[in-house]
Amino acid sequence: MIELVSVCKRFGGKEVLRDLTFSVQKGEIFTLIGPSGTGKTTILRLINMLDDPTSGTILIDGRDTKASEGERVMLRRRMSVVFQKPAALRGNVYENVALGLKFRGTPAGEVRQRVSEALGLVGLEGYEERNATTLSGGELQRVAIARALVSRPEILLMDEPTANLDPGSTERIENLILTQNRQFGTTIVLSTHDMIQGQRLATRIAVILDRELRQVGDSREIFYHPGSREVARMVGVENIFDGRIIANEEGLASIDVGGFTIFATCPYPAGSSVTVFIRPEELLLLGGEKGRSSARNNLLGTISRVTPIGPNIRIQVDAGVLLVAVITRRSYDDLGLSPGAPVYCSFKASALHVVERVR
Repeated sequence: MIELVSVCKRFGGKEVLRDLTFSVQKGEIFTLIGPSGTGKTTILRLINMLDDPTSGTILIDGRDTKASEGERVMLRRRMSVVFQKPAALRGNVYENVALGLKFRGTPAGEVRQRVSEALGLVGLEGYEERNATTLSGGELQRVAIARALVSRPEILLMDEPTANLDPGSTERIENLILTQNRQFGTTIVLSTHDMIQGQRLATRIAVILDRELRQVGDSREIFYHPGSREVARMVGVENIFDGRIIANEEGLASIDVGGFTIFATCPYPAGSSVTVFIRPEELLLLGGEKGRSSARNNLLGTISRVTPIGPNIRIQVDAGVLLVAVITRRSYDDLGLSPGAPVYCSFKASALHVVERVR
């Protein structure tokens, strides 16, 4: 439905996007993830024709956005956009939500009906007469979404839709995004720097780093099979090791990593230089020197650092190589773990993701 081909964007002498090529399928939630300042917002603005690419092509249903102004208006009317910091226009909530329909010359009776429907979708029934400037951040974001939905767009563009919102408001808006997509088939393109949000919402994810598209795939591909060290770090893979394959017997490789041997399933032959990724939640910790598991890899080490992260615990283990595991607080307490304690780090050969390393 949306296709970007070799798109570049410069503002003056500053390059913002470099050679982007990807497509968004009709009816999917396509999520752009990456740190702030990598060009995610610019991509949304280019799709919405608020900016034009310096070079390259953007197609909407095969129609080039570099068209006549009349055709651009028709394409833009098929879309709505929700910005990261929505503006509260003067007047009440009804007037804010109805604005786009009034610009389109929609009859007053239909405007009332559609504004009521849109407010119902975002859970703001009865807010019509409320002054928009007095709303909380979460309420204002929902008004902005209602303003976007009232025109019944085929394509909904959302820039960091839950940035700076409390957890309750974030959950409500995420549920709204999923509902809009599943019930109405709306194609949604959103940007976020929240990796977990991207994983929760996306049909497919595009990783944008340093102005470039680094990888596109579903959440499992992106989070468990990153294509590079940079993508792995972006999506929370803390265990990244360079090594060399010593032997490979029927897909089970022995890999030398800093003088230690670990086992992984991979297709590369002996002698290959590789990079190995292990997500922290894939590590099983077993206390004491007798705590070996049946997993192919068992490394005995010492807990060097413990960091609470909400209901979980991040544990750094010195096993000759530094390993990072994330377990629940309950598991941490039940195992009797503590800094300085011996612990086995166990992980399956299939839990490792191995890519060939460019020398």
